[in-house]
Amino acid sequence: MASSDEPAGGLRESGVEPQPPGQKIGVAQQMLDKGASMLQSLKPVKQISHHACTFALYAHDLSRQIETHHYVSRLNQDLLQCAVYDSDASHAHLIGVEYIVSDQIFETLSPDEQKLWHSHAYEVKSGLMVHPRIPEMVAKPELENLAKTYGKFWCTWQVDRGDKLPLGAPALMMSPQATGVGMVKEELLQKRDDYYNISTDAIKGSRVEIEEPEWINPQADYWRQHEGKGFAVDIVPTDMTLRAPFP
Repeated sequence: MASSDEPAGGLRESGVEPQPPGQKIGVAQQMLDKGASMLQSLKPVKQISHHACTFALYAHDLSRQIETHHYVSRLNQDLLQCAVYDSDASHAHLIGVEYIVSDQIFETLSPDEQKLWHSHAYEVKSGLMVHPRIPEMVAKPELENLAKTYGKFWCTWQVDRGDKLPLGAPALMMSPQATGVGMVKEELLQKRDDYYNISTDAIKGSRVEIEEPEWINPQADYWRQHEGKGFAVDIVPTDMTLRAPFP
């Protein structure tokens, strides 16, 4: 099994880690960080409960696929929030954020909002979504819940194209699917399996008994219902709303 400090995800895919510009961390900053870790609560970060690894596709270009590492915290049973990294290494890049909601919450969203979300049923049933180093039997209850959820994932740092900084507008991401352009590339999947010494095919076989949702809202996974159509964020000038001057 690979070391947890070994580069993963997009770093392994390209073979070259995009080093961000900047000097090494100084002594003064190291002292602050050490002191802060002892004196401050860091409560939001400490709520992260577990690590999941899966794959994501760019909503505007499904040929671009990345391995993603989600560090998950629970706001409640129906709402998760994930800090998404490109690897599980100590020097991993924070590349985005994903929010995950239950099917009950998803059904309360407007149709326009639902178009920005993707389903998780296939990721779970196919073995693409794994909890590294956690036995499948331990993860099974979580997987059964996740199969009925929807996610909205914004990527803020496109390391797969070699960006050394988080550049441009955030990109909406989609979930892998079973056929066609939505399938995960075999070489990307194999690199993940080799790194964690797992078999996605074997994991898929062990999840046969996990129930699929009776119904997946067709507003999700928008590109599947509208072939060739996706969503991309653009940055355009706009009139700024200014605070009214004091009388």
